[in-house]
Amino acid sequence: MSALTIFGLFAVTAMLVFYTLEHRSPWFILAFAAACLLASVYGFLQGAWPFGIVEAVWSAVALRRWQMVRRAPANAAGFQSS
Repeated sequence: MSALTIFGLFAVTAMLVFYTLEHRSPWFILAFAAACLLASVYGFLQGAWPFGIVEAVWSAVALRRWQMVRRAPANAAGFQSS
């Protein structure tokens, strides 16, 4: 496996993990946005620019969602309390 393939596998795995944890904390939404950005970089590096664009858009959507959740009261956002 090449270093680029391992990077892509890491990025997509991180996306999956952080997506499943989003209901626990807004910070997982931010982590998901970062993982989407990594997947976008991977897409561009490996030459699949449509994938890179879509992942960049997902990153922007997740960042917007994170901003909205951070502004909402904790109980209104629907997150589990620790």
